[in-house]
Amino acid sequence: MNQTNLATGGGSDSFAALFEQSLAEGDFGNEGEIVQGTVVAISRDTVVVDIGGKSEGAIPLKEFQDAGGEAGVQVGQRVDVYIESRENDDGLVTLSKEKADKMKVWDEISNACEADELIEGTISQRVKGGLSVTIKGGVKAFLPGSQVDLRPIRNLDKLIGQTYRFKVIKFNKKRGNIVLSRRVLLEKERDEMKQKTLETLTEGMVVKGTIKNITEYGAFVDLGGIDGLLHITDMSWGRVNHPNEVFQVGDEVTVKVLKYNPETERVSLGLKQTQEDPWNHAEEAYPAGKKVRGKVMSITDYGAFVELEPGVEGLIHVSEMSWTKKVKHPSKLLEVGQEIECQVLEVDARAKRISLGLKQLEPDPWMVFTDKYNPGDKIAGKVRSITDYGVFVGIEEGVDGMVHRSDLSWTVRVNNPSDLFKKGDDVEAIILSINHDEKKVSLGIKQLWDDPWPTISSEFPLGRVYDDAPIISTVDYGVFVRLREGVEGLIPKEELDDASKYKVGDPIKCEVMSLDTIDRRIFLTAKNIGAERPATATRKHHEADRPAAGTLGDLIKEKLGGKLDLK
Repeated sequence: MNQTNLATGGGSDSFAALFEQSLAEGDFGNEGEIVQGTVVAISRDTVVVDIGGKSEGAIPLKEFQDAGGEAGVQVGQRVDVYIESRENDDGLVTLSKEKADKMKVWDEISNACEADELIEGTISQRVKGGLSVTIKGGVKAFLPGSQVDLRPIRNLDKLIGQTYRFKVIKFNKKRGNIVLSRRVLLEKERDEMKQKTLETLTEGMVVKGTIKNITEYGAFVDLGGIDGLLHITDMSWGRVNHPNEVFQVGDEVTVKVLKYNPETERVSLGLKQTQEDPWNHAEEAYPAGKKVRGKVMSITDYGAFVELEPGVEGLIHVSEMSWTKKVKHPSKLLEVGQEIECQVLEVDARAKRISLGLKQLEPDPWMVFTDKYNPGDKIAGKVRSITDYGVFVGIEEGVDGMVHRSDLSWTVRVNNPSDLFKKGDDVEAIILSINHDEKKVSLGIKQLWDDPWPTISSEFPLGRVYDDAPIISTVDYGVFVRLREGVEGLIPKEELDDASKYKVGDPIKCEVMSLDTIDRRIFLTAKNIGAERPATATRKHHEADRPAAGTLGDLIKEKLGGKLDLK
């Protein structure tokens, strides 16, 4: 400049004026620019930097301190500083190293953004809509929640403090706005892995993967850029109620590719297929007759399913649960989760079925009964139930016998067995027959005594009086009385003074009114006891009223309104 001025004929005054103008215009830099200066002095709180002007600038020492609080600066060191303002009244320039560093960082970020490069940052805190990331020079950037991962993350707080690489997807230096994305990097990595996986994936191969997501019907496994579905039915040979019983997100698994469609990129996986089917050895492991232990897995109306080992279940049918009880529903005996012992009845490995029995652990009551009793034996038991056609008597636990109404009495035709018996009565009977095929026992009560009818007319003549015959039953058409063991008679209602006053067990004075030797019936009266009753007249009366093809019993039946069923 000086040479130029001299060449044009300018003197020393002209040179001085130009020098002053140069200083005035600030050859050391303008406000808002970054310039390089030299550290000329360091005090306790400030660092003095010469940037080539008429005076130096003072910068707070703390701007030179690192994260540990150490100020790594020395006299003579060249540093980049930011000119905040030109010389003030004191002749000093206001400088900032911190702002210079930040502007340099912004420039670096801008260059990285233009070059499509990645930057590194640490997630520092959670903010509205996403996360705050600290990058170079302490600059804050925003990471939207949708750009954190390939899938939404419920708990973003767990990422705080983690350092990742990011791609800048939005940059505005003037506004100080930087938006980052981690998802685009993961998508790129996934696509690369997916391509590599698809090139080698084939049906039947065994691969490793990571549980990515769990649903009610299965789990999605990341095989490396591509997801495969592991259906709940292919997780285990055993019963799986929900996939979360077996897996958690992040678990590593080894699975087999069951199906693969390259066009749709759908992959079906199986875990149990990597193991041997337990049914292959079921016939050897569970032979018929073997006692086994298992866990009740489910209960239905018809039985209970018991797991013997993972993948092998057997059914205890409701009919195989008890010898002695009529099980209305399996839940009355068993509950889900219960450990039980049972017996193998039948195995069909091909159909994957095992029949189990619970009652087989106890002796068969029928076998116990048949070993102990034979036809003609006398038994004692309690009335279990009463029907229109007979009485069921409990002989042994689990074995009942039936007394047909025709075998209840020699001398009374019983139309309704409940007229003579009630549930819980103690009775004795004779075994008439045993049906092994149907497991039925026929009993007889009247067979406890000999047939009285060959001598009935002499033992129970017309007009014979009983002072205290016990009443064994009361019915709406009369009362039944016991004349002796094995012989009963009926006092019709019209032959009683007041039918309503008589009770079972009460003694009653009565007289033999008529005998029907054909229908084997004894009728008595409680009226006019001891009155003269010509036997011949009585007999003739009955014979005259008897229909030609009927009996005296028919007459009595008609008289009683058909309430007593006479043969």
